[in-house]
Amino acid sequence: MKASLQRLAERAESEGLLDVAYTTIDSPFGPLLIAATAKGLVRVNLPAYDPEETLEELAARVSPRVLEAPGRLDEARRELDLYFEGKLTEFGLPIDWQLTDGFRKKVQRAINRIPYGQTRSYTDMARSAGNERAVRAAGTACGSNPIPIVVPCHRVLRSGGGLGGYGGGLPMKEALLKLEGVL
Repeated sequence: MKASLQRLAERAESEGLLDVAYTTIDSPFGPLLIAATAKGLVRVNLPAYDPEETLEELAARVSPRVLEAPGRLDEARRELDLYFEGKLTEFGLPIDWQLTDGFRKKVQRAINRIPYGQTRSYTDMARSAGNERAVRAAGTACGSNPIPIVVPCHRVLRSGGGLGGYGGGLPMKEALLKLEGVL
């Protein structure tokens, strides 16, 4: 069955009928659904989120031509595996930012520049995005990040150093920060 799905994905891609490729990968936190377009990684779905809802969102917001195509995501799988093993400190994956816009996109791009093993505050993120008073909006941008882990919103903390929130849950955020040597 897997071979026939792979052939179907390859044929769809060769005929220009595959706009969004996705697969599910294992992580220390549970399965992650990852998706990419020709431009790059467009979605990382944390275990706390329903994969079917994510696929519906991708079909509605990106393209209805969504197909499971694990081969298209081999590099993303490899980099995420290396990251979880503590062997990768900087992702080299291209990113497709189309699921975000406006101030949120500015904040998420700023988050993407936070180096491994470092943290920033929500205030820092608001300032980096051009409006230091928009701290709550920066928090919302973190919470709506479509590419967590790769765009490391887990590195954003409250001004006093508290963890704040995280879509994957605070235990996951804490574990990611421990992996990076922050905690």
